[in-house]
Amino acid sequence: MELWIEWIIKAFVLAFLILTGFAYLTLYERRALARIQTRIGPNRAGPQGLLQPIADAVKLIFKEEFTPALADKVLFVLAPIMTVVPAIIIAAVIPLGTQFTLPFIDHPITLYIADINVGVLYLAAIASIAVYGIVLAGWSSNNKYAMLGGMRSAAQMISYELALGLCFVIAIMLGNSMSLLDIVNAQKNVWFVVVQPVGALIFLITTLAEVNRAPFDMPEAEQELTAGYHTEYSGMKFALFFMAEYSKMIVVSMIAATLYFGGFREFWFLQGTILSVDHFWWLGPIYLFLKVVVLLFLMIWVRATWPRIRYDRLMAFGWKVLLPLSLALVFFTALGILLVQQFGAIYLWFIPISSIAAGLIAVLLVNLSLRRKVARA
Repeated sequence: MELWIEWIIKAFVLAFLILTGFAYLTLYERRALARIQTRIGPNRAGPQGLLQPIADAVKLIFKEEFTPALADKVLFVLAPIMTVVPAIIIAAVIPLGTQFTLPFIDHPITLYIADINVGVLYLAAIASIAVYGIVLAGWSSNNKYAMLGGMRSAAQMISYELALGLCFVIAIMLGNSMSLLDIVNAQKNVWFVVVQPVGALIFLITTLAEVNRAPFDMPEAEQELTAGYHTEYSGMKFALFFMAEYSKMIVVSMIAATLYFGGFREFWFLQGTILSVDHFWWLGPIYLFLKVVVLLFLMIWVRATWPRIRYDRLMAFGWKVLLPLSLALVFFTALGILLVQQFGAIYLWFIPISSIAAGLIAVLLVNLSLRRKVARA
């Protein structure tokens, strides 16, 4: 019974944190974009605009909803739910810290819901479910533009999931485990972003495509598909799609921090000091929060500066550049691990050197291809 109570409380706390984070991520993005674009941003609702997310929520709750007459009513309602639920439950295996002991009852509490030995496989499986919600949203609307937007979004997400899965494989090999807690603990001495910087970069790029963020926001290209798969949605159903997008932004930032940036661990040069997680358990969630804030700012920064990619080039970039490069990185990572096992730890630097060389070759080939297309035009 104690275990069930602990799970339920943890689930409620985690869902509350993600949903609250989603609300204030919208404010964070609007203020950050305003700062980048030399504007002021929302500052009327509450002090410094802190009540703006609440004002937006109230507006959407009372906004009138429309359902197309010929839409599939059940799937039309179910699609937003199928999109937002995976964005929340995927965080169940992400460790937020180590553990602490409750006073008086002497009961240890771990700062994660579950530490399963196939945690990375769980992430990949749950993340792919969101594709169904987007396709069903387009199909159930009985709108050709929405259907095209859903199909295009599904094609994009499935294509970039291949490179994303290979980035998972790289972290699994470096951590020698599929448990996220083991992967975090394997980064005590050095973060995986140092060992495999190109793999971390590809992971960040593919996550942008997975959550349909700029410059990969083709499913929501207003001038092409009248807002894409959620064209017929309004009110709270429309808000659920944005809740899913921003919740997934938080979750994928947590995953990226866990796999490549040490998770809840401190910087490796702080190991053994008073600022180490091993000394104070409450530092773990703080370190993870700071890393997530930085990664979210990178996503916002990309949106503010990069133009939208043409769809055929977006798909070509995923299939012809990221997928072969990810395969090469997996090969170099495996080869580097074998060299370390056979000849010593100094050969660990073979992985970042060879990976950066492969990344530079890929950039040069892409640049050469674009120059040829310009010359032909």
